[in-house]
Amino acid sequence: MASSSDPMAASRLARAQRLRSDVVPWLAPLAILTTEDIALRLFFRRISILGAEHLPTDGPVLLAPTHRARWDALILPKAAGRRVSGRDCRFMVTTTEMSGLQGWFLHRLGCFAIDQSKPGTASLRYALDLLADQQQVVLFPEGRINRDGAPITVAPGLPRLASLAQTKGLGSVPVIPIGIAYTRRLPRWGDCAALCFGPQLRLEGSGKAAALALAERIQQGMRSAEEAARSCIAAGENEA
Repeated sequence: MASSSDPMAASRLARAQRLRSDVVPWLAPLAILTTEDIALRLFFRRISILGAEHLPTDGPVLLAPTHRARWDALILPKAAGRRVSGRDCRFMVTTTEMSGLQGWFLHRLGCFAIDQSKPGTASLRYALDLLADQQQVVLFPEGRINRDGAPITVAPGLPRLASLAQTKGLGSVPVIPIGIAYTRRLPRWGDCAALCFGPQLRLEGSGKAAALALAERIQQGMRSAEEAARSCIAAGENEA
């Protein structure tokens, strides 16, 4: 519990309670066992992780993955979660994903919601709280699952969060572009998957121009990482 003498901790706790988001200690290991050791191993023939050297294991970090399937949210923690980095992936998700039984689990696994039509300050402030606490925050920059091969576009949210982090004294928080690919656009049992971490990117300068430039570099980094992931799958299929 936050001490009354620690206003910052108390403020963070209040925001977490409003968003109903925190990692439940007993549920997280069970979720890891269920997803990484059972679901992913049974569904995919092979999962390849590339560029792991680009993932920081300490300090605040923003993870920016492509979004091609719901499996993305399981594969990313396998590549960057507590078994690898010693910390959880704190996903910012849409409000629609936080409903029903799925929402119950997501809330208790540390995910928090943002209304894309009316982005509230509570979610952004909570994301800043997590970064200040040296956590890794995950945002899908495309804002939706993109299965139709449309060009990657980065919504304003992630560059804005990076700018706010700098304004709040957290420095230039590294952004890691990530590409995730599958044998087919809609993964099927026995397919392969690959995830590639791209080199770190950082906000350079301040203001709108710096945020737009960061968005462009994130977009390029995601595209390059996804191409590398696809090439890895293709090479594996040729060897099979």
